[in-house]
Amino acid sequence: MVLEWLGLAESAALLSLSAPGWGMNLLRGLANSLQIAFGAFGMGLMIGLFGAYGKLYGGPILRDLLAIYTTVIRAVPELVLILILYYVGTDLINKVAQMLGYGRVEISGVVAGIWVLGIVQGAYATEVLRGAIQAVPPGQIEAARAYGMPAFLTMRRVTIPAMMSFATPGLANLWLIATKDTALLAVVGFNELTLETKQAASSTRAYFTFFLAAGGLYLMVTLCSGAVFARIEKWARRGQPSLREGGS
Repeated sequence: MVLEWLGLAESAALLSLSAPGWGMNLLRGLANSLQIAFGAFGMGLMIGLFGAYGKLYGGPILRDLLAIYTTVIRAVPELVLILILYYVGTDLINKVAQMLGYGRVEISGVVAGIWVLGIVQGAYATEVLRGAIQAVPPGQIEAARAYGMPAFLTMRRVTIPAMMSFATPGLANLWLIATKDTALLAVVGFNELTLETKQAASSTRAYFTFFLAAGGLYLMVTLCSGAVFARIEKWARRGQPSLREGGS
């Protein structure tokens, strides 16, 4: 009755979780988007960690290769990168499979999406983590070396915990970028939230209703992510003076 009085009864029916509503389709698209975002963010973190250490402590050739990687990825628009990495990557995999005597390989859309966005995320994560490592007071790393800690143990016990407070804000931004970049995968036909929304809107002609609902779902993800990363940053800064204390 209230929805009818507000003129929202038709929109509520379209967004219903049961047929003939399209709500379940939107939630399925959101789940696919989050699945790819989690995978790409994790892959980007691994690439970024090794890339940051390579840029800081690697040899000249490795540093040059990483500089080319981060420069190219950050210079080319992400939509163009997705098209290049998706189509060229799948084509190369199939050519290699044919050379080895195998048939055509069917690549999962989820795997392809994680791989493509993970490569993009890795370039940005490399620079975020490199800056965070450089912000760690050198005395802490020198003390670990003086105790005879191997390089890997120093990284695990000293560098990574110390850099977390510096890296968390940048990583939070990268996570939000990953969630929104999943929408670009609609151009290669992956059924994430944006493509599901477009299909629902095209079928019902209720473009405003469905894209407003999709925007609300993205906003919900952003707000929840902000709360989670705020807790992570608070945990990472435990034992450190707050900004207010530092400025007083």
